[in-house]
Parts: sequence; C-alpha cells; structure tokens
Amino acid sequence: QAQLVESGGGLVQPGGSLRLSCTASGTIFSITTMGWYRQAPGKQRELVALIRSSGFTNYGESVKGRFTISRENAKNTVYLQMNSLKPEDTAVYYCKQGTINWGQGTQVTVSS
Repeated sequence: QAQLVESGGGLVQPGGSLRLSCTASGTIFSITTMGWYRQAPGKQRELVALIRSSGFTNYGESVKGRFTISRENAKNTVYLQMNSLKPEDTAVYYCKQGTINWGQGTQVTVSS
C-alpha cells in the first residue's frame, strides 16, 4: 500500500489562500483516483474534491468555485488550491488514494 504524505496546511486569515500537496509512493499513482477530504471537530469526514485518472474532477458543494484540485503524475502528487478561505473551512484535510488508502492529515485553520 502506497504511503501518502501531505503538506501545506497552516493558519491563514479569512479570504486568504493555501495550497495543499499530497505525494504518494509507488508506481500506480497515474491510474488511481485521488481525493481530498476534511473533518472538522464534531463533524463527519466529508468530500472536498476528487480527481480521476482521466482528469475528471468533482467538488463538494461548499467549496465549488473556491477550491481547485489538480494532479501531476510525473511527481506522484495531487494538489488542492484553496482560495477565498472561510472560518468554516477549518478542519483536518486528508488525502485519499483509491478507496482505502488515507494520508495522516494536515491541519488547516482559518482565523483572524
């Protein structure tokens, strides 16, 4: 099972931007669906965005128009560009490969 390493989280003011990265080990990255999910305290984990090997993307309703998922297969990396961040975007963000492989998560805090 590939290891997923996330980076890019942190503290940002409302209206700001962050870019998350998730790099996977292994050789099957280019053919797998990659996704970002998030979990806020006391809430269920929810889909933020996913990108299939074809490049097809899907977004959660609350982030449409603000977040963009992309992938760079040559680097085994998937990105999440987050713009116009809101306090309600505060959560631990998890990278997911395929159906069962999860990263450890990275904290995103949006606060003034």
